[in-house]
Amino acid sequence: MDGWNYFNYFTEIEEYFWKKRGSHLLVSPLDWAIMEAWQQAGVPLEAVFRGIDRSFESYRRSSRGAGKPLKSLAYCTDAVLEAAQESQEAAAGKAERGKGRRNAEPFARDELKGYFSRNLELLSTAIDAHSGKCGLVGALEESVSALQICSVLLESPSSIDAEDLERRLTVLDERIHAGLLLHASQETMLRLRREMDSALLAYRRKMKAEQLALIEKQYLQKRLLEEFRIPRLSLFYLS
Repeated sequence: MDGWNYFNYFTEIEEYFWKKRGSHLLVSPLDWAIMEAWQQAGVPLEAVFRGIDRSFESYRRSSRGAGKPLKSLAYCTDAVLEAAQESQEAAAGKAERGKGRRNAEPFARDELKGYFSRNLELLSTAIDAHSGKCGLVGALEESVSALQICSVLLESPSSIDAEDLERRLTVLDERIHAGLLLHASQETMLRLRREMDSALLAYRRKMKAEQLALIEKQYLQKRLLEEFRIPRLSLFYLS
């Protein structure tokens, strides 16, 4: 994937799914979790698109496809993973050839500065709101300090290594998520798990165990962030 597509992963998939479906549909927490699981697993966009194409063809041929639009990316999970496996060797070659392009700057610096500024504001608000949760607040304060350092890097005249910047932000996201898991109440976790089980009920039997585990992890991560009103820091969420 080129630099733009690499960091515009979710938007590209959303738009492709909408075009195939023929109408816009609000992306559900489950669909976001599925896209995040694909991104975490390194599934390239071309494999996602091929899997979506195959899923729509299969759906149209099925009895369920008679007059009813395909509603969720969950129906596409098996086909996407099959497409990813088929293109694994080719994708590895493309990754090697694309390293130079990823190190280019896919975002304007003013865009990055605005993104960091918004996230710093949201993190500061979250720190005030959760002041009694020492471990979580510690992770948030660490993220604020790291984001401030990243903001300073944007002032450098040298080019920004977007891939390395993404690594830094991903580490911060992971530390925040660990803090959320430790400090979310039992009642909150039970409610979110019931919500997740309900969303996955129609698709659970069709997914492999490792695939299901990754989607569940991403689903809970997204919903916990929403509950605590904490932003995702990764550049994948800039758009």
